[in-house]
Amino acid sequence: MSSAMASVQLNGTSTGTPAAAAPFLTDAMKLINSVKTFIFDCDGVIWKGDKLIDGVPETLDMLHAMGKRLVFVTNNSTKSRKQYAKKFDSLGLNVAEEEIFPSSFAAAAYLKSVNFPSNKKVYVVGEGGIQLELTQAGISHIGGPEDGDKKIELAPGQIMDHDHHVGAVVVGFDRFFNYYKLQYATLCLRENPGCLFIATNCDAITYLTYAQEWAGGGAMVGALKATTNKEPVVVGKPSTFLMDYLASEFQINKSEICMVGDRLDTDILFGQNGSCRTLLVLSGVTSLDALQSPENSIQPDAYINQLSDLLSAKKSASA
Repeated sequence: MSSAMASVQLNGTSTGTPAAAAPFLTDAMKLINSVKTFIFDCDGVIWKGDKLIDGVPETLDMLHAMGKRLVFVTNNSTKSRKQYAKKFDSLGLNVAEEEIFPSSFAAAAYLKSVNFPSNKKVYVVGEGGIQLELTQAGISHIGGPEDGDKKIELAPGQIMDHDHHVGAVVVGFDRFFNYYKLQYATLCLRENPGCLFIATNCDAITYLTYAQEWAGGGAMVGALKATTNKEPVVVGKPSTFLMDYLASEFQINKSEICMVGDRLDTDILFGQNGSCRTLLVLSGVTSLDALQSPENSIQPDAYINQLSDLLSAKKSASA
């Protein structure tokens, strides 16, 4: 990977005044014919929780039959590529591990892109997906869920030891986040010379269930930003790192990519930051009211209700 790919946008943000509201996609065939690759977010686009969204298998089959490359990108770092492949399979979708790019993989790919020293370790604030991807990449690591039960027993004059061979701290969504992890990661970032601060994403909220919003990985990242006064390199959406990686890996022209997602501030901004076509689905977290709100400045090229709306292209082709 080129050194240019190692230079990533820290945190994609929307700028400018509110744009005209995006139109509903009325000509699916025109969009499909204009691109060669579709990048899909997963939760809210392909499935909701553990339930497949209606019409997804038929839509993916149609796009495959039309010769389109399909890629799946998620900010969820709790699973590895292999674990996601098993989830796709459990839902009856034939998706290869090499077509799936969670932010856990992105963290490992970034470290490889900057030639992370083999004599250094990574301290993980996150869950098993990050650990599995680091192991797959041959990168030594400590921390993770194993530190979830550790506590600090304070006494007068006590200090906390840490491993001075830690050369990077990778932070992702962590349901077992605690003060021990916060202090350990803080010490690594503040006291180990050149220690990298890498965030899988900075999502303020996530959707563990669709009954309410839950604190996202950005909460863990924000805690370390506060204790270290450092900004992380963000490798997940809407950062450009994964888009650059995919374009290089598959030799894709970004203008021939359509990013399909359900979140404006991650999925759609990811596509816009990468100079791709963008398509919003309303089957996830973004409502039509939110899309059309005067306060929203992130507008996709078009929107549809759910992915299966693209099947209208098949009907028009056979008409």
